Amino acid sequence: MDEPAGTTLSSTGAFTGRVFTVTVDRVTLPNGRDVTLDIVRHRGSVVLLPMPDAGRIVLIRQYRHAIGRWIWELPAGSLDEGEDPAAAAARECEEEIGLRPGRVTLVGAWYPTPGFCTEVMNYYRLDELRPPDPDGPQAHTDEDEDIRAEVFTLDEARDMVRRGDIVDLKTAWGLTLL
Repeated sequence: MDEPAGTTLSSTGAFTGRVFTVTVDRVTLPNGRDVTLDIVRHRGSVVLLPMPDAGRIVLIRQYRHAIGRWIWELPAGSLDEGEDPAAAAARECEEEIGLRPGRVTLVGAWYPTPGFCTEVMNYYRLDELRPPDPDGPQAHTDEDEDIRAEVFTLDEARDMVRRGDIVDLKTAWGLTLL
């Protein structure tokens, strides 16, 4: 059964950044009420499940300034304008962990914060990992990234979630998909 959607009456740009924009939208909700909503508009992202073999996964340790700490997490990245998510997953794998996947498989896609953000996170399992072609483009990290990759067994990674060593929700969720 399809329920009616809301209607956008107006949308005003409030902020434009490198990764997302923010709009202030005046909306008529399905219940007939008119409200003002702040919406973060994001092109979407990919979350990687890089598997060197069936029982192990690559995590990265990265400094996250927004929370003022280093955390263990699954590699991930925002989509470039018009970029195919599977191609982005392969690109991010090479950039963040220095390995090129032979197989890229979509596991699923989820909205992490649908109350205020349009971002959809596309989860990809990456198998048959190998070093990149020496003649191909060289891997690089973004200016705001300081990353260290390490291989863990799936049991070790899941234990890290239970102990609170992994506090990143995209990572905790991603580990349940394997």
